[in-house]
Amino acid sequence: MTLNSMTGFARADGSEKGVRWYWEVKSVNGRGLDVRVRVPQGHDQLEPKVREAAQKRFQRGSLTINLNAQRDAATVEVRVNEAALAQVLRAVEEVRRLTGAPPPSADGLLALRGVLDVSEADGSLDADVAAAMLVSLDAALDALGQARAAEGQRLTAVLTAHIDEIERLTRQVQASPSRTVDAIRARLSEQVAKLLDASPALDPARLHQEAVLLATRADVEEEIQRLAAHVASARSLLSEGQPAGRKFDFLAQEFNREANTLTSKAIDMEVSRAGLALKTVIDQLREQVQNIE
Repeated sequence: MTLNSMTGFARADGSEKGVRWYWEVKSVNGRGLDVRVRVPQGHDQLEPKVREAAQKRFQRGSLTINLNAQRDAATVEVRVNEAALAQVLRAVEEVRRLTGAPPPSADGLLALRGVLDVSEADGSLDADVAAAMLVSLDAALDALGQARAAEGQRLTAVLTAHIDEIERLTRQVQASPSRTVDAIRARLSEQVAKLLDASPALDPARLHQEAVLLATRADVEEEIQRLAAHVASARSLLSEGQPAGRKFDFLAQEFNREANTLTSKAIDMEVSRAGLALKTVIDQLREQVQNIE
């Protein structure tokens, strides 16, 4: 199974009883689920059902759902506003009387604002049309879900590659020759010798304390084990195929915390380079995680 992305776009068209429409649905990243609905005037009754349909399908993402609808010409009424026309004619006669201008043409009169009233035969939303619109909305939301799933499949492959690389680098640190007992003993001996050279009269208790501190800093076993545990958790989230964006975001922060600690403890060039590479991969992981539902 794969995760779902929060990004996608879909469109669905429909028609019923002389009304044609199309839905456009767009989804981008969001901390939660935010649904914004835009419908034409007179279609407000659809909005609650649109929100309900979106909330049933998606858990995260910022969704914008637009409905564009128009009636066929046969469903539009054109009427002459007789009162407005009468006023225009009186004004025309007055102008002709004063200037001797020729009489106006009919098309010129009809072109004047207010002379014609253009309106829909019935401004209310027909029940059959509303039902058909909701059916096509379902098709648009289904298509959006498919788009998010397709993008999620690509993200799953990218995340898997990042997790594999984190595991590889963790094992590289674990297998580093600098972590062998002999290497640590030699390094401690060198550090203790430097301390004695700097302070020949160093108190034995202080010397022991410094040696313990050096040994602690040289030990990154705890960080290695935690990174391995986080890798296992990440793979488990990938295999579940459930909305896991928030969990993955938290896990990426934990990855980063362990990588920072490991890098700060590194006293060997090889471990230091691996730690820096870990931080780079984890940053890339965190960036991709922001797209997961």
